[in-house]
Amino acid sequence: MNVQKNFAFKIIRIQLNLLSRISPKLTGKQGFRLFTTPISLPTVKKTSSFQSYEQVSFLWNRLHIRGFRCNTGAPRKALILHGFSSSVHTFEHFINPLIEKGYEVLAFNAPAHGDSDGKRAHALDYAAVISEIGKHFGPIDAYVAHSFGGLGLALALENISAENVKAVLIAPATETTTAIKAGLKLLGVDNKKVELALENEIQTISGRPAEWFSIRRAIKNSNASFLWIHDADDDITPLSDVMPVQDDANPNIEFIFTSQLGHRKIYRDETVMEHVINFLS
Repeated sequence: MNVQKNFAFKIIRIQLNLLSRISPKLTGKQGFRLFTTPISLPTVKKTSSFQSYEQVSFLWNRLHIRGFRCNTGAPRKALILHGFSSSVHTFEHFINPLIEKGYEVLAFNAPAHGDSDGKRAHALDYAAVISEIGKHFGPIDAYVAHSFGGLGLALALENISAENVKAVLIAPATETTTAIKAGLKLLGVDNKKVELALENEIQTISGRPAEWFSIRRAIKNSNASFLWIHDADDDITPLSDVMPVQDDANPNIEFIFTSQLGHRKIYRDETVMEHVINFLS
């Protein structure tokens, strides 16, 4: 598998470097396509508890967005948001603790993820879908978001009145500019032209510069109460992006820092789970 992955990365690296010499525009388009296409993962086996959940869906932008609803009719509603190249099944262990605290729990696969339709997804897509979930199944009282889901949530909450809303950000993708650099480094692409072409494509598609897609920027425009949990050893969404947010001293953000959990173990850690549930209680 590693040999296949390394070979694929090599092909992508050669392709992007060659395109950067021929056409910056095409380089940006190809780079954006790569960065917004989830990695195909083996189908996650649905556990017996998932089989008992109500399957729900809605139509957004001609795509069927599919997910689950649990404990329907409870007085409060919580929405679980997964990260990039992930699915709602990854966060099944959050559902029963939230139900025990009196929540109806919603969990939807983002576009191009799980069994939702689509081929690609970016942060504005995710933000729009989050807002649409609120319209169909809300109002939402609490959110639990990981990684890419955290960025989508922060963008969505800029446009949602959330005075009494609680939101948990677990290892969120804080800065898109950092994600671009990390993604290119993973591919072995050390070419400033490729990075610039990708950022220009983001500007063309969204009308916003890449640095606008920032949780640090967006979170200042939300009146929700946030619990931000991040690990010092996260190599995907680095702690160095979080420190400026902490320095901003936003009164509606509480930070908890862990170590040795990285980017994925953090949301499975029992102590982290306790912090999340206590915050949402």
